[in-house]
Amino acid sequence: MNYAEVFKRFESLNVIIIGDVMIDSYWWGKVDRISPEAPVPVCTVTKKEHRLGGAANVALNIVAMGANPIVCSVIGNDAEGKLLTELFASNQMSVEGIVASKNRCTTVKTRIIGNNSQMLRIDEERNDSLSENDQIVLIEKVKQIIDSKKIDALIFQDYDKGVITPSVIEKITSMAKNKSIPVCVDPKKRNFSEYKNADLFKPNLKELKEGLKIDNILPQKDSLKSAADILHSTMGIGKVFITLSEYGVFIADYQSQTPNVHLLDAQLRKIADVSGAGDTVISVAALCMALGIPTDELAKISNMSGGLVCESVGVVPIDKTRLLSELQRYE
Repeated sequence: MNYAEVFKRFESLNVIIIGDVMIDSYWWGKVDRISPEAPVPVCTVTKKEHRLGGAANVALNIVAMGANPIVCSVIGNDAEGKLLTELFASNQMSVEGIVASKNRCTTVKTRIIGNNSQMLRIDEERNDSLSENDQIVLIEKVKQIIDSKKIDALIFQDYDKGVITPSVIEKITSMAKNKSIPVCVDPKKRNFSEYKNADLFKPNLKELKEGLKIDNILPQKDSLKSAADILHSTMGIGKVFITLSEYGVFIADYQSQTPNVHLLDAQLRKIADVSGAGDTVISVAALCMALGIPTDELAKISNMSGGLVCESVGVVPIDKTRLLSELQRYE
């Protein structure tokens, strides 16, 4: 496969991402004393940084691969929401799909890092489902975008924070199907069984076990194929793509004429941090789905992308040039 040509074709793609967006905040400082008020360390903050997180990290990966993301989500009508929209703008990303609601707060995850070690994480969030009115507004936003633009793929990036609901899934999936837009899903526990007729469904092994309520699924081809068969028969999933950490990835394609099942080993790498690897994998897989890349190649490219980001500390988007270079070594 000519990977350089494939990567060039990615640049013409528009991808809608629906899910929970958030701010990842980092407060760095020095710790050299214990508080006189309680037996806790005092962190003197020297630097603060705010980054896009959650479903917005998927968008950063789409940008890194040269394509155009359109994030559709609901945030709070608050100061943090304003900061989030500024972060989108600073990353040259549209906010046309963002809904600011007075009923929600903007999710912020703040890490306190003293002497280069994380001491505490503070989460500001709501994880109850969107109000009926907010769901209607979000669905209408997505409809306007799908009706007015060429959309090549759609991703549901679910973090169980309430933006994605059964109604949102059903109505938006139906819209996408009517326009022949491939629907790709990175699920979480709450809505796991709601993604009927998704074209690509990408749980990790833990999410698969929780979602199917089967504890004895093993990272082996036959065991994974049995689990994938259940997803296909009960939910109508087209491609089941299971990430297996150090065991690689598994994919079963039910959209092909003949059985198309692959188990790819993980490549040996020096793993620094697995944070955000799933975001990278679903991003690259969705771009491959948009171009109709063969199933085995989709799994190979996505698997390699997830491995590469694990070599960096923290949540970082994929390095497109490095990914292309690695793929070309195996052409």
